[in-house]
Amino acid sequence: MASEVATLAGGCFWCTEAVFNDVIGVEKVESGYIGGTADHPTYKQVCSGDTGHAEAIRITFDNAQLSYGDLLDIFFATHDPTQLNRQGNDVGTQYRSAIFPQNEEQERQAREAIARANEDLGGRVVTTIEPMRDWWPAESYHQDYWSGEGQRNPYCMAVIPPKLQKLRKSFQNRVKCAGAIA
Repeated sequence: MASEVATLAGGCFWCTEAVFNDVIGVEKVESGYIGGTADHPTYKQVCSGDTGHAEAIRITFDNAQLSYGDLLDIFFATHDPTQLNRQGNDVGTQYRSAIFPQNEEQERQAREAIARANEDLGGRVVTTIEPMRDWWPAESYHQDYWSGEGQRNPYCMAVIPPKLQKLRKSFQNRVKCAGAIA
């Protein structure tokens, strides 16, 4: 097994975390903040939009089971990469669509994935490729939200199930759980 790390921002970290926790080859998903100026930002600071951070997920995956390119294709298919600084009702730079490559090869593959997504979406993708910066894990009460550790809120209950349905429909051979969505 050869583990690799991907860092992606695609709106609310709970919503993207839920998707990737259900993908075969994903070993761990951690919610956090990246791309900003403050050290050790808090959720409240990031939500203010003043720190420059994005809510993001850091995915550890087995690249023998899931390639980085396939992971990016899932990312583009399960969020709206055509919305600038927002995902649905989440508005602000902290909800931007961004990829933070770990190395030159990931950056090359990110550019290729954006090109593929642009073909499907009429050239409207606004996802950025940003330099890898300090990663700040979200507070412990934000980790493993969808898996039941936290108290689920109505927003997540409305947003996450359609994302999981899209994942399970479009990537049937890539999901851990093909059953009903809670």
